[in-house]
Amino acid sequence: MKVKALEGGIPMSKASFSKENIFLLLLKLRTFIALFVILGFFTIMVDGFLEPTSLVIMVKHISINAFLALGISFVIITAGIDLSIGATLGFCGMVAGYMIAKGIVLSPLGIAIFPSIWVVVPVVLVVGALIGAINGLIITRYNVAPFICTLGTMYIVRGAAMLLSGGETFPGLSGNSQLGNTGFEQIGAGTLLGLPYAIWMMFVLAAIVAYIAKKLPFGRHVYSIGDNERAAELSGIKVKNIKIWVYTISGFCAAIAGIVVSSQLVASHPATGTAFEMNAIAAVVLGGTSLAGGRGTITGTLIGAFVIGILADGLVMMGVSEFWQMVIKGIVIIVAVIIDQMQSRLQYKAAIMSQKAHSA
Repeated sequence: MKVKALEGGIPMSKASFSKENIFLLLLKLRTFIALFVILGFFTIMVDGFLEPTSLVIMVKHISINAFLALGISFVIITAGIDLSIGATLGFCGMVAGYMIAKGIVLSPLGIAIFPSIWVVVPVVLVVGALIGAINGLIITRYNVAPFICTLGTMYIVRGAAMLLSGGETFPGLSGNSQLGNTGFEQIGAGTLLGLPYAIWMMFVLAAIVAYIAKKLPFGRHVYSIGDNERAAELSGIKVKNIKIWVYTISGFCAAIAGIVVSSQLVASHPATGTAFEMNAIAAVVLGGTSLAGGRGTITGTLIGAFVIGILADGLVMMGVSEFWQMVIKGIVIIVAVIIDQMQSRLQYKAAIMSQKAHSA
């Protein structure tokens, strides 16, 4: 049954105001709703939770997960997964630590070159991107399932990080002024206009990734592949190349996180980043990105990272046991996936009803 057009001349049906559509809208806004709910809860339960100092510290913690989540967003939108980002974070931190602490050893000449930070950082970023590119090549060229490929890469890269230092930590990464490799700690400790560099980097990276997703053909191709890979291939999209690039981006962003974490700690440890991939995946899914691919927003991913980060820090400030924190995070991940499936079913139902209404 049809009704008269409302203001603006847009035809509206009674179905537009159905409970299903209202519920679907709430599901789409779930990340924002969850953010406000947990902010309100911890504001009541924890004294000084919203003090500026506390907020800055929380957002600084959130930035690490945001780097990983923003990087893996394109991967998940293509219906892929990357379990190696946590290990890549740790390995990239170890590469930075090795170059600062031990330098680049040239055994035949019996010398060691200690590169400046302006060399260390680009090298580490390239290493992260290469790990991602290798994942993409294996997945596309040899038809290996992303889960299996990146699981294997996770073990390989984590083992390589251990081998790089014999399982030990590279401490004191402040460098030596006589060697010209100082300044690494400023990446994690430096501030601009009162905010840590890590926070500025997070928002700049989010803006770049969002621009790529919305404005560039690459972003449209990523969504097309996730929605229907076969149709995307038939339409002329170079599916394999796009997939290689999305995993490269994931590795690159993991390298950024590795640099920031090692800089903040002024040390590198091979076990750094263990299970970080779980928080990143949780942030992406909670932000509305479908694990089935083809749907998701970068804004949602960023808000999802805030939800996971505030939840984690809030539980710590409340004195909740670390074991219970793990349980709660697991519940959040499961609930997020269930809600995602509910949204998919409702959207499918709404699309069917819309087609019937148009054909009537």
